[in-house]
Amino acid sequence: MVLIIGGAYQGMLEYAMEKTHYRSTDVYNCTRDKVDIDFSKRIINNVDELCYACLKADRNPVKYMAARRSKWAKSVIILNDISCGLVPMDPTDRAYRESVSRMAMYLVSEADAVIRVFAGLGKRLK
Repeated sequence: MVLIIGGAYQGMLEYAMEKTHYRSTDVYNCTRDKVDIDFSKRIINNVDELCYACLKADRNPVKYMAARRSKWAKSVIILNDISCGLVPMDPTDRAYRESVSRMAMYLVSEADAVIRVFAGLGKRLK
């Protein structure tokens, strides 16, 4: 699995599509409303949104992904880094931020390669 991380609107999806030559039909976009992922897609985008959906459904997002590891082992996974900036005052937002950080740590440990994208430029970290 290749993990691509970076801040919002830094061009991570575009970077992934350019490097892999995958098309928009190969992308699954996670949302805050749906826990289930279509793992048949080659790129799983916005996994941070999956964390939010899992929290709303009272599910552990890392356990959700770990239980399905074989389904995404050859995917490109994109995760927005939301760890910078002020810690939110709202308890739900803090729990969301923590779950995204825990998801990042888990995915980094499972990844064959980790690439950080800033302003469309990728830097391999692992």
